[in-house]
Amino acid sequence: MVRRHELTDAEWPMLEPLPPRQRMGRPRADDRRVLNGIVFRFRSGVAWRDVPERYGSWRSLHTRFRRWAADGTFTRMLQAAQARADAAGVDRPGDLGG
Repeated sequence: MVRRHELTDAEWPMLEPLPPRQRMGRPRADDRRVLNGIVFRFRSGVAWRDVPERYGSWRSLHTRFRRWAADGTFTRMLQAAQARADAAGVDRPGDLGG
């Protein structure tokens, strides 16, 4: 079941290869779950501390958000969504459905 503020099963495969890969250290939280938490935070407008626990620790979400913003991960995700929309001939990536 996809919740209202989460990525759909059709959207995730396009974004899955884009987050940077972990090189070493403790295994990190699932990228999809974390990205869903970040998406939830921005779509709902809640504070980081108020993101539901099902997405993991709000601190982890915020840290990953800051890292991905700094390293260009979100820019790559937006470019991938725009390329997909262009290929499908739609004006906005949100019109792709999913």
